[in-house]
Amino acid sequence: MYYLKTEVGFDAAHFLKNYNGKCHNLHGHRWRVIATAKSKELLCDKQKEGMVMDFSDLKKALKEVTDRFDHSLIYEKDSLKNETVKALLSEDFKLVEVDFRTTAENFSKYFFDELKKYGFDMHQIEVYETPNNCAMYSE
Repeated sequence: MYYLKTEVGFDAAHFLKNYNGKCHNLHGHRWRVIATAKSKELLCDKQKEGMVMDFSDLKKALKEVTDRFDHSLIYEKDSLKNETVKALLSEDFKLVEVDFRTTAENFSKYFFDELKKYGFDMHQIEVYETPNNCAMYSE
């Protein structure tokens, strides 16, 4: 099996509603996302001969998927009061609502599934909230 790995980063804030600890409070991270695609065989066409794929194709897709979250407040649906969302939007803040709790574990599965939609045969996604804390998803 051949593997190809690329990484991107983005800055965003989040919080964990109903969490008993510091992460209950709004806080930010320099999120680091590492995507690993796989292939049993290398390509044979002239341009990409000997490659799993062009690195730039995987990196471009990963950047598109993560750019949605860059410099935003990511929040789980129904975790903020409607008045709070309206107030933040009236201040022109970038908000991104998701259907899952905003943990690194859930983000790893989300990014994995999003990259599969691009047609990549994904092996694993790693999501770092901090330089030392990482969650991974693979099938």
